[in-house]
Amino acid sequence: MTAGARVATTLDPMPAADAVGSLPREPPVSTIGRELRTPAAAGVAGLVFAALFVLSLALLYRQPAAGSNADEISAWYLKKSTKTLGLVGLYLVPFAGIAFLWFVAAIRSRIGSYEDKFFATVFMGSGILFVGMLYAAAAAAGAPLAAVKFQGSPPPSADVFVFARGLGYTFLYVYGIRAAAVFMIVSSTIGLRTGTLPRWLVYVGYGVALVLLFTVSYYRATVFVFPAWVTTVSVVLLVLARRERAEAASRHAA
Repeated sequence: MTAGARVATTLDPMPAADAVGSLPREPPVSTIGRELRTPAAAGVAGLVFAALFVLSLALLYRQPAAGSNADEISAWYLKKSTKTLGLVGLYLVPFAGIAFLWFVAAIRSRIGSYEDKFFATVFMGSGILFVGMLYAAAAAAGAPLAAVKFQGSPPPSADVFVFARGLGYTFLYVYGIRAAAVFMIVSSTIGLRTGTLPRWLVYVGYGVALVLLFTVSYYRATVFVFPAWVTTVSVVLLVLARRERAEAASRHAA
């Protein structure tokens, strides 16, 4: 075996299908343990992301009601309990993004090598773009709160408050949701082509993604559809990991 062949073997983490589209060859023994752990890692990361995402947005949504006057906005920002809860939500957002990136990396480690560069690029790009939009939305919505808490700034005026909230909603509901929809479409396509995801989940992913892609609304519940889908995928991956561990144990015992 040449040195070049040895390098190619080392860099191939997953078995590749041959030119006629046959099933992937059996992976080397040295990679089986790592591959069996990948679905579990993706499942756990996805559940952590979903929990942190929902909790952080629920806390950040606790803001003065629409149409509040300057006195009501000022009283809300000066109230200690509301500031504390809002800041907790603001600081949970980065960890939600980190968990999602871990979810993306684990999924790509499992199925990314089965796909061409086009799918791999869109898969990674849409996931990273979603996290960027999530961070931007949280920063825009939480900036007045952080300024009051940490910089001793006066409560924002009604105009500043409305602008900050509108900017945060735009980042998340106009751009972030579209990136999430593209991520769902690509993930479902890869799952369908590789057989990693059940067909019912693939078709649900397509349907929900199309709704998110073309929805024109700031309805708050809309954004929680994405973590619900991630939760479902994560549970499926955890079940897959458990079944694969059982099958591996049976082969080893035999």
